[in-house]
Amino acid sequence: MEKKLKDTIKKITFDHLKKEKSQVFGQNLTGVGWVAGTLPKLYEKEGVIELPMADVAGGGIVTGSALMGKRPFYIIRYQGYNWFNCIFIVNYACKSKAIWKIPSPMFIRGIASEGSIGPVAGSSHISIFYKMPGIKIYSPMTNKEYIKVYKNFMRSKDVFYVSEHRSSYSNKHELKNYLRNKLDIILMPISVTRFSAEKARLILEKKGFKVGIIHLINLKPFEIKPAWIKAIKSSKFGVLMTDNDYEDGILRILAHKINEKTNKQIKVLGLENKTAGHHLKTDNLPPDEFKITKKAISIISSFRK
Repeated sequence: MEKKLKDTIKKITFDHLKKEKSQVFGQNLTGVGWVAGTLPKLYEKEGVIELPMADVAGGGIVTGSALMGKRPFYIIRYQGYNWFNCIFIVNYACKSKAIWKIPSPMFIRGIASEGSIGPVAGSSHISIFYKMPGIKIYSPMTNKEYIKVYKNFMRSKDVFYVSEHRSSYSNKHELKNYLRNKLDIILMPISVTRFSAEKARLILEKKGFKVGIIHLINLKPFEIKPAWIKAIKSSKFGVLMTDNDYEDGILRILAHKINEKTNKQIKVLGLENKTAGHHLKTDNLPPDEFKITKKAISIISSFRK
């Protein structure tokens, strides 16, 4: 039977605690749901450390564990809390190896979510970490992707930020790129929009368009593979990138990097530029397959005028 992603994360965490004698830090870890079923039912004596509701201090405590060689996991249950948790991580853990030759490797699990959870907690907020040297950022949405990121972490001495999304935890399937020459447009989705982009590709193909897809996982360092460059250069209408973050962040940064390599138009589609509320009527949700389809058709139509 195929595993759900949440079961893979739970198994990795269990093995990391038991075999590596490590630690997991976070707030309300052992409460109802055990972090949406991604955390094994272990307690403090086994390395699961409940932090107080003092978000700024949490990053400093985990940095101390990392400096002692524990390779801790740090669970940030809502990515909007990055703004509180990042201080000691970016100003000490990310710089320690370069300045003092003392690495501070930690595995940050930042969990994104949307839907009636208000103006602070929701959406993806990895852009605030992106520009800091000494951090690596990944966004795995499948079992194999997550396992690969973890293995990379165990071979590294850097701070890893692993951008998760609650909607991916039930996923059992791998997501594959689809590329060939002379496509009409190529979708390049990040995070939860990868699932919507797959659906959008099928809708667009039924309408007669030739559509490729490149799933983005390794966000920093960001490598643009030769096969991607070749396919993008040969495409008619360039690339549409999507994410569950605001457009003026990592989306535009990566879009510019791709444009430099390909000299093709790179359009972006993320959250609307508005603050979310606590109700369905005031949500600010990531682009679904219908918004992605509409945007792709708009891009193609603008070229044909």
